[in-house]
Amino acid sequence: MAFHFSRDTKVFMKFKGTVAGSDDALYEIPVLDGYSFSQATNSSEITLSEAADSSGNSKRGRAMFNDSFAPAEWSFSTYMRPTTSSSSDTYASNNHAGDSKTFAVEGPLWAAMSATSYALGVGASDTVTVGTFEPKTFNFQNSNKVALGVFDLYFVLGAAKDTATSLYTTGTEGVTIYKISDCSVGSASIDFDIEGLAQVAWSGQGKKIKEVTQLKTTAGATSPAVTGEESTTKGLINEGISSTSNYIRQKLTSLAIAYDVDTTSGSGTTSDGEAQLTADKTYSVVLTGGNITIENNLTYLTPETLGSVNQPLGHVMGTRTVSGNFTCYLNNVADGSMDLLEDLHEATDIITNSFALTFNIGGGSGNRVAVALPKAHLELPTHSIEDVISIDVNFHGLPSDLSSATASSSANEISLVYNV
Repeated sequence: MAFHFSRDTKVFMKFKGTVAGSDDALYEIPVLDGYSFSQATNSSEITLSEAADSSGNSKRGRAMFNDSFAPAEWSFSTYMRPTTSSSSDTYASNNHAGDSKTFAVEGPLWAAMSATSYALGVGASDTVTVGTFEPKTFNFQNSNKVALGVFDLYFVLGAAKDTATSLYTTGTEGVTIYKISDCSVGSASIDFDIEGLAQVAWSGQGKKIKEVTQLKTTAGATSPAVTGEESTTKGLINEGISSTSNYIRQKLTSLAIAYDVDTTSGSGTTSDGEAQLTADKTYSVVLTGGNITIENNLTYLTPETLGSVNQPLGHVMGTRTVSGNFTCYLNNVADGSMDLLEDLHEATDIITNSFALTFNIGGGSGNRVAVALPKAHLELPTHSIEDVISIDVNFHGLPSDLSSATASSSANEISLVYNV
């Protein structure tokens, strides 16, 4: 008997239904401890409730029926890891990007959350040009779709101890392979733990969990050697995973805040001889923590046919929401946190304020990710009374023009740029 340890698990993903198989590669996703995946059933219950018969007996039983499978649920966390690719082209020698181009190790997840393919996720056409492919910018401008990137997830239990890394086989060397088919990313959350490394918490759903026989990591999709073998045309992409120089230190993270009077709804006010939000203004605050969360609010559709156990068919997207918060100490430096607090409280005639927020995760040089929200609505800050008094500001990323037919205006709530 062999036990499975979570530390020995490897996770892989493979895009589905892309143009000309351009994304038909197996991307390894290095996950942190605490990953999960599960699937439940939706059941109905029939109960009996009747009065006593002539003998004083009353039927009190019940029956259960499986109506459908609920969508599979999955979640895990990854580090944010900007990396420079080697001199080979994309897909060659397990390369993630083109010759010496920048990429994110977890980039396929950002692409799946924001587009229907990896190439579209970085704003390109739906074709990967192997020599120049540089998947480092994710701007969500191809995300106004009913359905977004669909991919398969593979959780290979025991993979870290398997010596046959070109072909994982269930039942061999303590390996068990679970596949979640037709997955979609529902949520991505970035926390600002200034004492740690930059991370993203991912969660989503899929159609079905099943055990598969084999997972081939070498290039060349072939007829399965055995029933249940999974393979890809391009093979395994795992560049940057073994590197120890592509992590981001959160302690270096900074925030730039710029008020934009032209995109604000309503007007600022002048009180106590001071103008509150009547003109463009920048603020300087030093972060102590915070969070950015992107939600697709997806729903998996499942039939309700009587007399059968229905299966999830696929997903549709709901409202895209970008929200979060940041915390900082309350201080009286010029255009600091106290001025931001006062301006927001005093500007009582502003209906929707507009601030450009740029979170420079990791600072302004070296390994870093710039997360930009060009139009953020800030709520009134709240005080946090501790040894050092601080404020907590909630914000919401909004598109430039909600009704625009142009993606650059109607789907530009947030963008992420990875750099090294």
